[in-house]
Amino acid sequence: MTAARQTTLNHEQSEFSAARAAEKIACEKQNVMAAHTVAGHALDAQDCAYLLEMLGLDAAGREE
Repeated sequence: MTAARQTTLNHEQSEFSAARAAEKIACEKQNVMAAHTVAGHALDAQDCAYLLEMLGLDAAGREE
């Protein structure tokens, strides 16, 4: 008995895509909060820019 079993991964792929999209949104929100925190503790605009660059964030909070 050698019946080939075919399975599709559409459901798993769509779940994975949804999870990745949700994770991306969560990371963006976290990065925005981090950028706001850095801005609140920076000494001046130059210090803020340096700290954001060091952390891999930009002024809009998007990850680079």
